[in-house]
Amino acid sequence: MKIFNFNSEIENNDDENEEGSSGALVNDGFFCVKRTEKLFACLTIIGQIEGHYNLPANVKTTKYEHIIPRIISVEEDENLSGLLLILNTVGGDIEAGMAIAELISGMKKPTASLVLGGGHSIGIPLAVSTDRSFIAESATMTVHPVRMSGVVMGVPQQFAYFQNMQERIIEFVSRNSGIDSDRFRELMLSSGQLVSDFGTVLAGRDAVREKLIDCTGSVSDAFDYLFQMSENG
Repeated sequence: MKIFNFNSEIENNDDENEEGSSGALVNDGFFCVKRTEKLFACLTIIGQIEGHYNLPANVKTTKYEHIIPRIISVEEDENLSGLLLILNTVGGDIEAGMAIAELISGMKKPTASLVLGGGHSIGIPLAVSTDRSFIAESATMTVHPVRMSGVVMGVPQQFAYFQNMQERIIEFVSRNSGIDSDRFRELMLSSGQLVSDFGTVLAGRDAVREKLIDCTGSVSDAFDYLFQMSENG
């Protein structure tokens, strides 16, 4: 069996079939999987995306300062053939999430995302930032307006800032997926589904029907896509 910690092979077991795929999870959710002679990086976005402020110790988080260097390394490492982004996130810090999403969308190597469980809030730009997006049929995605915690000043400039940030998210999502910006805004501002909140919850097939996600699928479908694209490239 071959287990990979980023670029380094750290363990060997001759019983492993060379044609199979194998990988090892490391403490920041980054690991590599080998199929035939190609090595693919896998990156997990789990829990809440942490930004400039540390979240409580009892909150499961993904730290953007860990993720960004990994993505850059994948893009520049000639031994890696592509990136699979695996999401099960409630969302989190908007600026951190958008920074990661913009970085992935600018990669030249083949990229794919897979939403498992949930890809909510700022997890949506992350899910659509890849070349091809997949979602499990049982997974859900919550589309809702920008929300801020902490002190908010009740002045026009503050609300204009929220509006501008929201429009940047809408533009990014519509640019990187098949959904129209007006339709995404409509889902975001819907008042008929969430209790005491605006927004829409989309299950797997609903997200595909809205053209937010490319297709339903599993991890094998995502790897099939990456392998095919790396072969064609």
